[in-house]
Parts: sequence; C-alpha cells; structure tokens
Amino acid sequence: MKLKSSAAALLIATAATVTSCSDTENKTDRPMDKTTLTFNVADNVRTEKVHFKNRFGIELTGDMYIPKDIGGDSRLPAIAVCGPFGAVKEQASGYWANRLAAEGFITLAFDPSFTGESGGEPRFVSSPDINTEDFSAAVDYLMSRDDVDSGNIGITGICGWGGIALNAAAADTRIKAIMPVTMYDMHRVTANGYFDADDSAAARDSMRQRLNAQRNADFASGEYMLAGGLPDERPAEPQFLADYWDYYKTERGYAANSLNSNGGWNTTSAISWLNTPLLAYAGEITAPVMILHGENAHSRYFGEDAFKLLKGDNKQLTIVPGATHCDLYDGGPRHDMIPWDTVIAFFNTNLQN
Repeated sequence: MKLKSSAAALLIATAATVTSCSDTENKTDRPMDKTTLTFNVADNVRTEKVHFKNRFGIELTGDMYIPKDIGGDSRLPAIAVCGPFGAVKEQASGYWANRLAAEGFITLAFDPSFTGESGGEPRFVSSPDINTEDFSAAVDYLMSRDDVDSGNIGITGICGWGGIALNAAAADTRIKAIMPVTMYDMHRVTANGYFDADDSAAARDSMRQRLNAQRNADFASGEYMLAGGLPDERPAEPQFLADYWDYYKTERGYAANSLNSNGGWNTTSAISWLNTPLLAYAGEITAPVMILHGENAHSRYFGEDAFKLLKGDNKQLTIVPGATHCDLYDGGPRHDMIPWDTVIAFFNTNLQN
C-alpha cells in the first residue's frame, strides 16, 4: 500500500536502506553528525550501528553508545532506550543513550518496528503487543554481547514508551531496572481522551465506527491514511502542542524520518491501542522502577497514576520542578532540566555499576 504524504514517501525511502544481517551482527562505527542526530556524541563515547530481530521476525535497527574506556574483557551494565512515541533514535532516545553511556553504561537507542530505520510493513504502524516485544528484543540483543553484563540490563521508555516500558517489565523478568520518563499510557489516552474527558462507551463506540470506516477506505483506495503530524505553523494553544512543535519542528529536535516531525501515524493504528489495556499487570513488576515526570507536564497524571499501581518498596516517583513534558526529552531548550544525578544514582544502585 502507498501513503498519502510526501513526508511519508521520504520515510519509506529511509526505511528501505535497512540492510540484511544476522540477528546479532554489529556494524562498524559510522559518522553521527547534525545531519542525522539532534545532539553531539560525548567525547568519551563511541558508537556502533546494530541490527537484531524481534519475536515477530521484524528486523530492528539501533545505535549503540559505548564508553571508550571499557576494558578488553570488561562487562558493563546496559540500558535499552526508546521513545518518544512517534520519534526515532536520532532524537530523545539517542540523547538519553549518549548521556547514560558517558556515565559508564552501555546503551542501545533503537527504532521501533515499522518506523525509522527498522523494518516492518506497512510503515508508520504502532502496536501494544509488537512494541512491547521490541523492548524485549533489545534485551535479547544486549544479552548476546560480550561487553554487557547480562544480569544487569535496564530500560528507559520516554513519553508513550514509558507505559510500554512498564508493560515490558511486567512480562520480562530479565529487565532489572525500569525508568519511564515523562510517560504516557497510550491505551488510556486513546480510549479515554486527554484527562479522561471522553471516557464513555458511547465515545469509544463512535471512535471505533470512524476507525473501521477508515479501514474500509484504506482497503478500497490501496492507501493508508496518515493521522497527521504537527502543523507547519506553531500552534498558539494548547500549550503542550506548542511545546511539541518547539521540539519536533525546530533544529532542537527535528529529524527527517521522525513521524512526529512529519506526516504522523497510520490512522488505524489507534484501533489496537483503544482495545488493549497497557498497565494491567504493572502491580506485579518486581524490579525497581523510577517514574520521572515534570511538574508542569500535561501528561503528569499518567505517571502519577501508574506509580499508584506499583507495589512494594521498588518504586520511586521523581517530579522535576518547573519541567514540562518535552523538557525531559533533552533537558529543554537549555538542556538543564533532567536531574542526571538522580537518574544515574537509580541505575548505579539497581544495575550494580
């Protein structure tokens, strides 16, 4: 099927460059500059391009960030990073992976299935099941590496991938520490609307009617309709959309193959999120969890309510004073809003670095 967007055509062309390789094959270091990344790689970090398959047979592509001073036979704790929802590894997940590697962790920022440089057809699809599996596939890959301490692997999920990270941790006991950052619960926001304003059977039925009518239209036309990304002009309101624009549509966070920077998701992706509760077993997570959120984030209620689901002494909620949702993507315009001392202390404690 084709997609109705010139930006979509660009994304398909980008995705088509993914090469075939074995499940755990590493590639050599490659240049990472402002034409591909929205940040600078730390001086004490080297990079690798890697490819690995998830349980559905989809080949994922990731960027490894590795401390340069790692010894020849050393094994370090590792952290897989993904998000925000609709973003690619050249954006916030790479930013986080780079900084965590500079602090001594081996990290992997990866593109989820159907997006960026990763495989999967049709493009621009999201899925509660497949995207949760993507995190576990990243753990599979990290455990296979000779430089990773396979007993000390954590995950960081940003924005919509914060809820996905909790879902992955509820299923995957190999994950030893979890940090959802400025998280969304993608099921809840899809099924109930923002702030649960549309939480009714009638509203959900109306959405199902619209989405399934779009399925018919897509099948008949041979084209998948995109939900649409951010507008070309900065919106005046609501403020959180303006904040998204300030990240995704400016030099600070723009990426040519990011859905959020361009044409947006396949519209009918929402069907599975509408119908699939994401945090049903969050209360059964036994590994340590720290939820990091901004004081002024519109999405703060997702993180606070997810925190209430967690049981025992393995949980920590950190609210960053003055921070908005997007400030925790990259520290905000001045790159000073992420409490790195708290972040590093959590992973050092729970991944035995």
